[in-house]
Amino acid sequence: MRSRLAVLAVFAFAASGCGGPANTPTAASSGNVELPGIDTHDFTPREKREFTRYVNQFAAPCPSEPVPVAQCVLEKRACTGCLAVAEAIAKAVREGLSPDQVDQIYKERFDANGVKSIPLDGSPSRGPDNAPVTIVEFADFECPYCQRVAPVIDEVYEAHKESVRVVYKFMPLPMHPRGEPSARAAIAASDQGKFWEMDRVLFAAAGKLEDTDLDGYAKALGLDMARFHADEAAPATKAQIDADRKVADDLGVKGTPTIYINGREYNLKMDLEEWVKGEIAAAKKK
Repeated sequence: MRSRLAVLAVFAFAASGCGGPANTPTAASSGNVELPGIDTHDFTPREKREFTRYVNQFAAPCPSEPVPVAQCVLEKRACTGCLAVAEAIAKAVREGLSPDQVDQIYKERFDANGVKSIPLDGSPSRGPDNAPVTIVEFADFECPYCQRVAPVIDEVYEAHKESVRVVYKFMPLPMHPRGEPSARAAIAASDQGKFWEMDRVLFAAAGKLEDTDLDGYAKALGLDMARFHADEAAPATKAQIDADRKVADDLGVKGTPTIYINGREYNLKMDLEEWVKGEIAAAKKK
């Protein structure tokens, strides 16, 4: 997983979310903080000081608990995300990340102002509707970066399919002439209950997305070809693509792949598996 995720470090996306360090009282007036459930026994004195500073500096990720993370954990406040923040900070300190990098992790993963509302009705979806983790991907089948990230999402989904829902949003880019025809083919396959099968084939096609290629994939999936062609050209198919593009515009999505995890924009340089596991763990503590 990590070797594959390392490939994604070539993508540079801006940090999402608003806010930052909290100007609230610290959880401890002196000495280093030790939090139950967070293993810092092997930290150097410097690392312990850094960890203490961060958990006293950042606010609990729940607006209902306006206290620092350290206080939230020590007092066992109702905000289940506090322990996840502390765990992420401990990992960042252990890996030697800079203050700016730690601040970015907090903003992207935990800042309460960073959650976006994304309409999901009518979009291809797999996994339980009530899953504690929802991954929404805006993608283009002709995009080479989307082709690289697709198997990573599949791997995470397969590892946590009882707890993860994956939703696909169509965002064919103007620079990719075969992006929209491929999206139409995927919607036509979806109309016959074969979206995810077609999704996997298209992303593995390595750019072989001409009409003859799309027909070949549809036949291999056993689709009714007359219906497939009719659905490809249907106004409803174009309307679905346009609706997803509007959602992307409203969110400020600039490129593909753009991924949201529980409404927060995912930074492609981070570990997807780790982020998802953190969300699952936080949900279990609620």
